[in-house]
Amino acid sequence: MQHTWNFSSAGHLIFGSGAARRLGPELTQRSVRRVSIITDRTLMAAGVVEPILQSLADADIETYTFDGGQPEPSIELVETAAQQVGEFTPDAILGLGGGSNMDVAKMAAAIVTHGGSPRDYFGTEKVPGPVLTLVCVPTTAGTGSEVSGASVLSDTENEVKVAGLSRFLRPSLALVDPELTVTCPATVTADSGIDALTHAIEAYTCIDYREIHARIPAGEISPFDGNHPLGDCLAEKAIQLIGQHLVTAVKEPDNLPAREGMALAATIAGMAFATCGVALVHALEYPLGGALHVSHGAGNGLLLPYVMQFNLPTRLSRFAHIAQLLGVDTAELTEQQAAEQAVNAVVRLKSNIGIPTGLRDIGATEEMLPTFAKKSFAIKRLLQTNPRDASEEDILSILQAAF
Repeated sequence: MQHTWNFSSAGHLIFGSGAARRLGPELTQRSVRRVSIITDRTLMAAGVVEPILQSLADADIETYTFDGGQPEPSIELVETAAQQVGEFTPDAILGLGGGSNMDVAKMAAAIVTHGGSPRDYFGTEKVPGPVLTLVCVPTTAGTGSEVSGASVLSDTENEVKVAGLSRFLRPSLALVDPELTVTCPATVTADSGIDALTHAIEAYTCIDYREIHARIPAGEISPFDGNHPLGDCLAEKAIQLIGQHLVTAVKEPDNLPAREGMALAATIAGMAFATCGVALVHALEYPLGGALHVSHGAGNGLLLPYVMQFNLPTRLSRFAHIAQLLGVDTAELTEQQAAEQAVNAVVRLKSNIGIPTGLRDIGATEEMLPTFAKKSFAIKRLLQTNPRDASEEDILSILQAAF
């Protein structure tokens, strides 16, 4: 029986206020002379891209900017981006923005390097080798894409989100500068922050690394190792930071200590889930987000307490500790009561930052739920990681409770 776990992250992480100003010198050290940037028009208009371009210009690095990034990007968008940035013949591709832009940059790097289309790289370890120097600079605090090997896209034809997961999609350089998140609107701050909390909680409560291998069919590769000790360290700290700083970051956008706390939380939650795994929340969100076009973070945040309630019997002690990390006084509570308070704490946090409470609030109808359940049940790589086995009927029940 195999009882091992792995840990990987971005090749080089630079964190802190002003980190983005290190971009030019860092790329110069890597002999990069031409950079294709993938970003969006909102960030261009907000002035977020300008200091990045200035840092590169000061280092005499030539740039091409693709500003067509969109939330929940489609396969077709990536194909367009890859063609345009590839024609510049860059030495590096830089994803600047939220998880969507970074995920487009990752997949574009694979296509520019190896050819093909995004569909060739969906699944686990389908990228055949190293890609162009890949740099990620997040402007939101949520996805953790700057330290993960995942690229999540929208398959609009089938109304579901799909993912490519590969060690070669981990950025070789990540610069996390909390100052870049100050212009982030309150809704985006809330959605991305609850996304980070989902990552941390799923990584902390997913199946143990000693058990996950028994769930993986022979010949298949799992993108995740299950919960492990290093993941615990990262996830616990992320949950605590989010409990301390998310509400403040949403309500006081210029509060730099809150922005710093959330930027750190998002990055280390990304480190945790990228190796431990995400599970049933994400399996439920992929078809829901694909059909309703809700943001990934809002979808995850909406579903999180309902999935926590389902998983609670198998992870009592961990949920009890999550309650403590979120600031609940559990001294007089039984373990069962404390675990239930973790769910309540997440519900309160959602309410405080304006995350939708029910599927009907984001456009779902009851008739959609069986289709969502069927599509979710098909995402085996995420169900394998969940601590409690979930049937299609279980999934439908969770969706009905969340409706």
